[in-house]
Amino acid sequence: MTDLDHLLAQLTLDEKVSLLTGQDFWSLPAIPRIGLRSLVMSDGPVGVRGTGYAPDDPSIALPSPTALAATWDAALAERAGRLLGQESRRKGVHVLLGPTVNLHRTPLGGRHFECYSEDPLLSGEIATGFVTGVQSHGVGTTVKHLVGNDFETDRMTVDVRIPPRALRELYLAPFERVAAAGGWGVMSAYNGVNGAPMAANGTIQEDILKREWGFDGVVVSDWRAARSTVGSALGGLDIAMPAMDNPWGPALAEAVRTGRVPEEVIDDKVRRVLRLALRTGALEGHPVPDVPLDEDGTAVAHQVAVRSFVLARNDGVLPLAAAELSRVAVIGALATDARVLGGGSAQVTPPHVISPLDGLRAVLPGVEVAYAVGADPRPFLPAAAGPDWGKFQLDLDGYDFTVETGTVRWIGDLPGGRDVATTTSLVLRTSLTPETSGEHLLAISGFGAFELTVGDQKIYQGSLHPPGTGRADLLLHPREQRFPITLEAGVTVPVVLRQSFEPGMAHSVATTLGHRPPGPDEEGLIASAVELAARSDVAVVVVGTTEQVESEGFDRTSLALPGRQDELVSRVAAANPRTVVVVNAGSPVLLPWSEEAAAVLLTWFGGQEAGAALADVLLGVEEPGGRLPTTWPRREQDCPILDVRVTDGALTYDEDIFIGYRAWLRSPASPLFTFGHGLGYTTWGYGDLTVTESEAVVSVTNIGERAGREVVQIYLSYTGPAGDTGPAGDTGPAGDTGPAGDASLNHGAGPAGGVPERPERWLAGFASVAAAPGETVTVRVPLPERAFQVWDDGWRTIHGTYTVTAAHALDEPRGATTLTLS
Repeated sequence: MTDLDHLLAQLTLDEKVSLLTGQDFWSLPAIPRIGLRSLVMSDGPVGVRGTGYAPDDPSIALPSPTALAATWDAALAERAGRLLGQESRRKGVHVLLGPTVNLHRTPLGGRHFECYSEDPLLSGEIATGFVTGVQSHGVGTTVKHLVGNDFETDRMTVDVRIPPRALRELYLAPFERVAAAGGWGVMSAYNGVNGAPMAANGTIQEDILKREWGFDGVVVSDWRAARSTVGSALGGLDIAMPAMDNPWGPALAEAVRTGRVPEEVIDDKVRRVLRLALRTGALEGHPVPDVPLDEDGTAVAHQVAVRSFVLARNDGVLPLAAAELSRVAVIGALATDARVLGGGSAQVTPPHVISPLDGLRAVLPGVEVAYAVGADPRPFLPAAAGPDWGKFQLDLDGYDFTVETGTVRWIGDLPGGRDVATTTSLVLRTSLTPETSGEHLLAISGFGAFELTVGDQKIYQGSLHPPGTGRADLLLHPREQRFPITLEAGVTVPVVLRQSFEPGMAHSVATTLGHRPPGPDEEGLIASAVELAARSDVAVVVVGTTEQVESEGFDRTSLALPGRQDELVSRVAAANPRTVVVVNAGSPVLLPWSEEAAAVLLTWFGGQEAGAALADVLLGVEEPGGRLPTTWPRREQDCPILDVRVTDGALTYDEDIFIGYRAWLRSPASPLFTFGHGLGYTTWGYGDLTVTESEAVVSVTNIGERAGREVVQIYLSYTGPAGDTGPAGDTGPAGDTGPAGDASLNHGAGPAGGVPERPERWLAGFASVAAAPGETVTVRVPLPERAFQVWDDGWRTIHGTYTVTAAHALDEPRGATTLTLS
């Protein structure tokens, strides 16, 4: 074992501080004389972007974290993590910045798609699987964002006021679970918690994380979240990123020399960085584990997608029988422009994206798969692409390469090793040969100064943002400018887009050349789709959100689908009773037409294999394996928690522990689809349930005609002191697979004998199981001690009688028994 103190003793104060301070956008400096290489970090919730955009080195794009949580499968999460650990090694990355375990407190949260669940147990178990997989390759993780970054409004400055019990039982719980499992890193949030900025919050980062939990890893700031020199140094932060606007470096060294920061505090941070370097192979003589690099990225992306899709409604139309189909209508702008990623730091450039239309056409070669736009929710024009367009050649200050479409994006290092400090322009050259004469729309979106030339005509010159717009606003809130131009079919015109930016700003580029050819107006698009649906055997309508609705940096203002998509679904369903609606959204949206459709399939942001996985599920090659990791409301006004407005710089979590299904259980309204809900292509019978203080055991039988997968969910309810069982509710007899009596969620649970108020039910454990038709499998679900505890100035086990329920979903109990803790 390397003596870290021996290495530490060889470092000067300035060298020590340099190891705690970003040297550029993504890395820490090397110190070769002690055998220390540069530690490299990368964004990576769904794929490993690397330190910049390399057009010849794309990144595998897995489905969104909500999708991974919808699998309810920690083993699959571990496989996803192994893949991204493998990708990290291939790209020279030592630390992957993820996963995100902030909770789904409100469905309006802008990064809802990047988080796992409204439940801390499910979030913690999926995160632990993911972290274990990544770290098996000797690649670090930073579970984020510690803590209270559950919304985006004023995220840089807001003080989130969280009651002690909610902080411990809900918001810190996933972080604690990952720390206990051996996570190597944590990322500190932008926001403050209970009066202290998180980057300087010693109560949470020092007292709880490091001392109470025994965490021996590093705490890295979110990018530019460290804003004080002394406060963040004394508040438990270990690494301040990135180089720009960094309050450490020479300022921190000076604070040590003047006695404001003890050098032993710096030494503890440096030990942690050296320990991370040792674990990730950045110290000479300490190679990473020799783990086979044999994960197939396409196969993993496909499996996660299939397992994540939640069949929310099905009147029997699914699975489709290919032999009975002659014409399939595929409808919706997102059927061809699939949204497979959330916006912001989760974005990567995948090697390919299979759209729903392409996926279905690939598996139905003898069937007419016809397409209609129907309704287009995209506020920006789609990127120029397709047969009208020639090659897209990019010139980055003399470095030439080809891109697939009219979109150019990167954060960090520049393609071709170009110097950020001196690179000030890019030029995108292509050609347009329109199939249709008439008025075409071209558009520029992004930030910087632009010049657009079509043929010999300069269409635009100027900036899309006003002077003085901040870096974060530029990156997260791009603007669009549109230009109508009349073109003749078959006549090729060259198109050149030039962009310039200030020195040092080329590390962040998000530029799109958009295009829309002449076509019907909105009403004409819907009418054409309805006509196509009416003469088809089945209609598959793909609806969803856009990058301008769900993204990092802002919260949603509505749960409604953008544009006229709701109207499109209703009119298509009226024209064809065999209408299947595919919802391409990373978080809950309103589905006012849900009972009009024959089937509703929730596919999240499905990653690069989204369309291929969808085709397999629709045709029954695979079963939709997902269960909801969060509640989907029927109406926006029914949601127990919506408000993300900041008042006087603060937002208070007045609801305490009652978020998600815990809050719905107290609500007079019922959701559209409850936590844990999800249908499959077979049915399940439950046998007797037996429990001990540490385990629930139940047998399940596949009583259908197809192989399938079930997720057994175990819920607890506290019914009172020992001897007072109280009403346990009508949970139905063991083995009853039908409706379990009153499944509404309108029951409250008050305090019993001085016991702190608890939810009516809470998730205590889960396990997934696969079985062939007629097969019975015994499922053993561990019950953690924490499931029986509350935070009361310390963890306290609540003794008494509990109802233990085995369920298919929160509102679908299949069997129950009692357990007494004496």
